[in-house]
Amino acid sequence: MSALSAFEQALENGWEALWARVLDKEPVELLDALHAECDSHAVVCATGRVLVPNAYDVELADAVHEELTRHGSPVGQALTDSLARHAERHGYEWAGPLTVHVTRSADVPNGRYRVTSRVMPHVSAEGFQHAER
Repeated sequence: MSALSAFEQALENGWEALWARVLDKEPVELLDALHAECDSHAVVCATGRVLVPNAYDVELADAVHEELTRHGSPVGQALTDSLARHAERHGYEWAGPLTVHVTRSADVPNGRYRVTSRVMPHVSAEGFQHAER
């Protein structure tokens, strides 16, 4: 294992420990749900080319969202980083720029979180430049 990989693993373990302290649950469960959402929507386009959705929505129950934001934890960035590492390990390609949007929701079905994904098209500045002419 390279030094960089060991460092990344240490950061991921630290993030999971934070989730465990805050939620009194295994943080792996949410990360697994996010990874499973990615895996279940993977599309094989050609040999060696697998596309996955690039926009993920994570809805957190009110209490969970409040607890995480109270500590100032960059939840969205940590989830994005974890998902990016997951995709890299599996050789996935994103359908566009990767985003993980974290929101609060009062109607989360399991009382903790809900994860959904979609393909969000990339909008470039060039498209707006042509429209101005």
